[in-house]
Amino acid sequence: MNELVSIENLSIALKQGDRTQDLVQDINLTIGYGETLGLVGESGSGKSITALSIVQLNPKPQMFHPTGRIMLDGIDILRQDEKDLRRLRGSTVGCIFQEPMTSLNPLQTVEKQLAEVLFLHKGLSVERSRSTLITWLDRVGIREPQQKLKSYPHQLSGGERQRVMIAMALLTEPKLLIADEPTTALDVTVQAQILDLLQDLQKELGMAMLFISHDLGVVKKLASRIAVMQQGKLVETGLVDDVFNSPQHPYTQSLINAQPHGEPVIVADSTTLLHADSVHVWFPVYKGVFKRTVGHVKAVNDVSFALRRGMTLGIVGESGSGKSTLAKALLGLEKAQGDIDFDNQPLIGLSHKAWQPLRRRIQVVFQDPYGSLSPRMSVSQIIMEGLEVNRIGNKESREQAVEDIMRKVGLDPSLSHRYPNEFSGGQRQRIAIARAMILNPDVVILDEPTSSLDRTVQFQILSLLKELQQQRRLTYIFISHDLKVVKSIAHHVIVMKQGSIVEQGANIFTDPQDPYTRSLVETAFAY
Repeated sequence: MNELVSIENLSIALKQGDRTQDLVQDINLTIGYGETLGLVGESGSGKSITALSIVQLNPKPQMFHPTGRIMLDGIDILRQDEKDLRRLRGSTVGCIFQEPMTSLNPLQTVEKQLAEVLFLHKGLSVERSRSTLITWLDRVGIREPQQKLKSYPHQLSGGERQRVMIAMALLTEPKLLIADEPTTALDVTVQAQILDLLQDLQKELGMAMLFISHDLGVVKKLASRIAVMQQGKLVETGLVDDVFNSPQHPYTQSLINAQPHGEPVIVADSTTLLHADSVHVWFPVYKGVFKRTVGHVKAVNDVSFALRRGMTLGIVGESGSGKSTLAKALLGLEKAQGDIDFDNQPLIGLSHKAWQPLRRRIQVVFQDPYGSLSPRMSVSQIIMEGLEVNRIGNKESREQAVEDIMRKVGLDPSLSHRYPNEFSGGQRQRIAIARAMILNPDVVILDEPTSSLDRTVQFQILSLLKELQQQRRLTYIFISHDLKVVKSIAHHVIVMKQGSIVEQGANIFTDPQDPYTRSLVETAFAY
C-alpha cells in the first residue's frame, strides 16, 4: 500500500435546524507516504474542513458525512470512536494552524503546552520531557530554547510562535502533517525560513504533508502534487509542474493569473501633498520603583520622505520595523517629534479639534476588515458614518452617496442593510474601502489591506484601488510585507528596519543597494 491517506467520495454537510447545506461534495484525494500534497483554493472552497475531516475535528453533530470513506494508514477514520481518534491525533497526525496566537494557550508557558503532548501520548512528565523539548525548539530554529520554554506566547514573535506550533506538531514524529495556511500572516523572510524548515523536517522524518494555502507560489515551492478546490468541489489535481504549466480548469487558470502584476497608475503631478522630515516616535522604557526612564524603544527613528499628489508610496519591512507606527504618527494617532506637513499645514502638535477637518481628507483602510468594521452596524451605517460625523449632506443625499460608492467598489447596494458577518473577507474589505472613499479624501493610508485575502480577491482589490486612484487622483500610502503587491502599485518605496529607513527609491526592485533590501527582494520573488 503506497497511500497513507485515501479519501473516497467524501461529502461534508452542515445541519442547521431543519436545513442541510452541502459544504463539500464527492472529494477523492490520496496522499502517499512521504509525499507533499498542496491543497489550494479561495476561502470557503472547503480546504480546511476537508483536511480536518481526516482527524475528525469538524464540529459534531452539526457537520456530518452523508457519503464517503477516509482511510488513514489502513484505519477507517469514520468508524473510529472518540478514544481512538484522540490517540491518532498528535501521534499519527500533527496539525499546524494559520494563527498560532489563537492556537496556543495564552495562560500557559511554552514548556507546559509542549510537555502536554508528550504526557498524553508517551506518559512523560514535564521534568522527563524537558531535554526533548529543548532539543526540538533548537531543531525548529528557536534561539535560547531553555529561556523560551519559560515564555508565554505573547512574549514571542510571530515567527517564533509558529516555530513552537511546528515543534508541538512534530514532537511525536507523526506520519502526516496537516499545515493549514501556516505562513499566511508572516513576513516574507520569516515565511521563507518556515517553508525551508518544513521541507528539511519532512525529509528528515520521512513524513507526508498536506499543505493548505491560497498562495500558489508557496505551494509550487513545497508540493509535488496539487489539488484545486472551488465551492466544495475538487476541480483539478495533478503534478505541480503539469498544473502550473498547463492548467486545465478555468478556475485553476484564474488562480494562476491572479498573482500580483502590472505597473503603478501614473497620475502624479509635481505638487507635494505630504512631507515628513526627521520624524521620531520613541517609547520610554521605565524601570525601578520610581519608574525612571532608562531608555527608549525607537519605533520610528529619523524618517523623512516627500509624497506628491496622485502618487503611491510603498512602505515595506518585517514586523516590528515601524511601518504601522509611522502610519499612526501620520494620522495623528501616535505622538511624534519632527515635522509632518499635509498640504503645507503642520500636523505635529495639532489639537483634537484642529485635526477634525483634516480627518475627512486623510483616510485609512486597515488590515483586518472584520476587526475594523463594527459588527453591530449595518453596511449602510458603516459607510455613511463619516458623512454624518462631518455633517455632510442630508439623509437623502447621504443614502444616495452610499449607493453610489457601493456600486463604485463593486458591491450590490441592495445588500446595504446587511451586517459585516454576512460578507466574505474580500467584500468586507470593499466595505472598508467604500467607508474611506465616500469622503473624497486626498490621501488614503492602506495598512496591509490585502495580506489576509486570497490571491484572486487580492488581485481584485488592487485593481479596484488602481481604478479609484486614476479616477480621483488619489494619493496612497501602501504598507505591506508582500513585495509583489507593493511592486504592482507603488511608485516610490521605503524599506524600513528596526524603525529606520535603510533604503528608498523608485527602483529598489530592479537595483537594490542595501543588503537587507536585497535579501527581501530575493526572498519575495524566489517563488
